[in-house]
Amino acid sequence: MSENVEQVPFLARVRELLLTPTVGPFLALLLACLFFSTQTDRFFTGSNISLIFQQSGWVAVLAIGQTIIILTAGIDLSNGAVMTLGSLIMVGISTVNGVNPYVAIFAGFLVTAGFGFLNGLLVTRLRLPPFIVTLGTLNIAFALSLIYTVETRVAADEQTFFGNIFKIDTTSISYGTVMMLLLFFLMWFVLRETPFGRHIYALGNNPEATRLMGIPTERLLIAAYTLAGVFYGFAGLLLIGRTGVGDPNAGQTANLDSITAVVLGGTSLFGGRGNVLGTLIGSLIVGVFRNGLQLMGIPSIYQVLITGILVILAVSVDQLSQRAKR
Repeated sequence: MSENVEQVPFLARVRELLLTPTVGPFLALLLACLFFSTQTDRFFTGSNISLIFQQSGWVAVLAIGQTIIILTAGIDLSNGAVMTLGSLIMVGISTVNGVNPYVAIFAGFLVTAGFGFLNGLLVTRLRLPPFIVTLGTLNIAFALSLIYTVETRVAADEQTFFGNIFKIDTTSISYGTVMMLLLFFLMWFVLRETPFGRHIYALGNNPEATRLMGIPTERLLIAAYTLAGVFYGFAGLLLIGRTGVGDPNAGQTANLDSITAVVLGGTSLFGGRGNVLGTLIGSLIVGVFRNGLQLMGIPSIYQVLITGILVILAVSVDQLSQRAKR
């Protein structure tokens, strides 16, 4: 009898642990790594792990901004197009118009943050659903990119810094990977330890109760969308570092990739639950699957198929955990 009494709290703790947003994704990442390590000897090498981080970097940073929006119970379909437009501005006005490369980078950030501010303004002041607003600004940003240029332009050397590498032993690590990890740590701290972060969670959980607590919810939402836009600028800069160019055709599916990373990382699409560390794990899950399947020689179309299945499974787990908590 006493054994059963002791088992109940233990099982309850295990259940609570499994319902923690980041535990499931982390276990999935470990299992994926173990599986691919048994399929190919090239997977668990320093150079390949570094490559996964490099390939996942700009999408992961884009997903930081997406996480902020989804935590407020919104969604941003425009982030990939906004990132592309920002990167084109960074490269274009520097190489074509002769503007200082660093000033050009700042201009690109102004564009991405400006789109974020516009999204927040339309959502709060016109009371439009985030899906509709960001669908509209997606088309605007995409059209402006092609109006600005249809050519791929080579970036200035100063703008490709994050594509440079340094070595630890024999493993090459890009500065972009370091920047990505720093941005995740910074946003994790902001969401966990600051009033702004706690208010974001409160807004996603219950907007009306948050407003009644005296928190200016409209300003908070505009700030969240604007901050997300800043992260889209960082993503564009990392993309330039990765490719060395400003490409108007880049990032066409980046909005879906960022949503995939957020969902796989355990952040609830209903808002108020999740964190950016889970988003990092979700980004790495996608990167590991794509890299591992490529090493196994499996066609890319199956990579897309498996990613879609993973998203459905992740949302299903989120729904089940929400019901379990009720």
